[in-house]
Amino acid sequence: MAVDTPIPKTKNAAGATATPTPRKVVRPSSVTLKITMAVSGILLVLFLFVHMAGNLKIFLGATSFDHYAHWLRSIGSPLLPDTWYLWIQRAVLTVAVLAHIYTAAVLTVRAKKARPVKYAHRPKVQGSYAARTMRWGGVIVLLFVIYHILDLTTGNLNPNGDKAHPYANVVADFAPERWYVTLFYTLAIVAVGFHLAHGIFSAARTLGQQTMKGQRRAKYIAIALSLVLVVGYLSVPFAVLTGLVD
Repeated sequence: MAVDTPIPKTKNAAGATATPTPRKVVRPSSVTLKITMAVSGILLVLFLFVHMAGNLKIFLGATSFDHYAHWLRSIGSPLLPDTWYLWIQRAVLTVAVLAHIYTAAVLTVRAKKARPVKYAHRPKVQGSYAARTMRWGGVIVLLFVIYHILDLTTGNLNPNGDKAHPYANVVADFAPERWYVTLFYTLAIVAVGFHLAHGIFSAARTLGQQTMKGQRRAKYIAIALSLVLVVGYLSVPFAVLTGLVD
């Protein structure tokens, strides 16, 4: 999309007023923004599933889980110094998150501008619960990510906060007396599930899946993946809460 930028009129050598050719400000089209949102979302989803698989190693015991956590810091060695891979990963994920938020905000603003006059009586829009809660769900997820980093990555909010013993940090974090942490974690993961269910379906449509049969398949896949993710992530805090992991 391009818009004209006003340019002051000038005079030529003969003294006549000349109007220069307006400069064009190139803005990404809505299609480009939707593709960017879909691709960044897919990248984040892939990370969520890989991260979930790593979290589930806690059921193999403290030795296995701690070894996995320490191994993450040494990925790429000796080519890369310790923790460099993690910082590269964090940088890529940060760019993906910012791109996802930016494209969502721009598309929302454009949608509102496309309908400048509000309906006198707006009819109910048929849509899934996940679609109607994408915005506030995204805010909850963002706040959770910030808390999660301060809790289990930097250890600032963790009662144990010992980087040498990640297993002990998780157990201390979801101890029964800290039920409110488990509650917040549950709400955030459920929000992620709703966000993911609608996001995967929308991404499939953006990337070309338009047939009714294909959309039904995409919907079922989105729901299934979301359920797997929610159950996988919530299994850890509830295992600690019930004493299965201690």
